[in-house]
Amino acid sequence: MILLAVRWYLRYGLSYRDVEELLAERGIEVDHVTIYRWVQRFAPLVIDAARPCRHSVGDRWFVDETYVRVAGLWRYVYRAVDQHGQVIEVLVSKRRDVAAATRFFEMMLAGRERPKEVTTDLAAPLLRVVDDLVPGALHDTTKSANNRIECDHGRLKARLRPMRGLRTDRTATVVIRGHAFVQNLRRGHYELGVEARHERLRVAAAFDELAAAI
Repeated sequence: MILLAVRWYLRYGLSYRDVEELLAERGIEVDHVTIYRWVQRFAPLVIDAARPCRHSVGDRWFVDETYVRVAGLWRYVYRAVDQHGQVIEVLVSKRRDVAAATRFFEMMLAGRERPKEVTTDLAAPLLRVVDDLVPGALHDTTKSANNRIECDHGRLKARLRPMRGLRTDRTATVVIRGHAFVQNLRRGHYELGVEARHERLRVAAAFDELAAAI
């Protein structure tokens, strides 16, 4: 029941109160604050448990930043996808600078092969970090080349819209990472849920498989 609530919250455009109401319809009385705590506690565990089943990322990376509000303040969200649509990594940062961009690329590069091509906009921090950390990659900064990741930002914004605001940077990180995880599940980037009766049941089947691991 806990993982069901977590899955609903990460998968659909629901608030914590929406999930509370859906559970109440099924005879399960749980306060929305408890559901918030479940998401914060169990979403990272599910993501970590699924890590061995994740597909390798492609060799073309599309990197960009977008913005979200956390406790009324703007935060930068670094995001990257590969040519197959797999979300590689996300990072919530207070700043848009070389240090933040470096940290983001180090997270992406940890345990992975260097990409052959990286596409970014002309933001100075990204230009410097790509030159420093992946000097052998073709760096594409041409206009419209980064439409893939910019369009993908819209899916994140659509998920965040029904929420009543993000409270802390940690809350934002958990929710945004959880959203990316479910996106990747739905797009078939994990060896999870592959035996589901229908593609639309893949996420539910994947969570059932992961329940035993946590």
